Amino acid sequence: MNRRDFIKQIGMVTLGGAVAPLVWPRAAEAAWQAGSGAALRIRETHLRFRSLENRDATDVIILHHIGNTNADVSAATVHQWHLANGWAGIGYHYVIRKNGTIERGRPRDTVGAHCYGENWHSVGVNLVGNFETAWPTDAQVDAAERLVARLCMMYGLRPGEDTIKGHRDFNATACPGQHLYDLLPDVIAGVQERYGI
Repeated sequence: MNRRDFIKQIGMVTLGGAVAPLVWPRAAEAAWQAGSGAALRIRETHLRFRSLENRDATDVIILHHIGNTNADVSAATVHQWHLANGWAGIGYHYVIRKNGTIERGRPRDTVGAHCYGENWHSVGVNLVGNFETAWPTDAQVDAAERLVARLCMMYGLRPGEDTIKGHRDFNATACPGQHLYDLLPDVIAGVQERYGI
């Protein structure tokens, strides 16, 4: 399946002001997850959101950490935190657990709530943990490289320091934590290798 056909199959539909993803044909989801290299498994969370809007452009992937805890929190837990803030739901598109499990957060082609002023054109990926005091696990780094490489392929982005950034590159924050931020050049190199650069 070529990229254009794939994107057509995963389009979003607006229903009464709320955004709902189309049901993905199994072949489309399998094609995206398989891509090149090892299969990329995304754990579906089936979270319910308040009103969301579609994202019309994607030119950067922004990495985050939880920051306030080093616990292995789930996308569902973050979803509850963000709902309590009055948001539509979890602001990140993906959450990567300590064991490398990738969980779906906000629908991929909707505007996130993860980086002030930059949500309209970015995908937010959160590696759980507090990387000011701890380090991401090898499984998390591996999963992040695989996920970001696949997202770069999907959106036609050339992986590099202009397309893969930490939250602090845009806002005055410690996120994604110093230890993950220090690993960012290695993560980008890993993404590039998986991308075939």
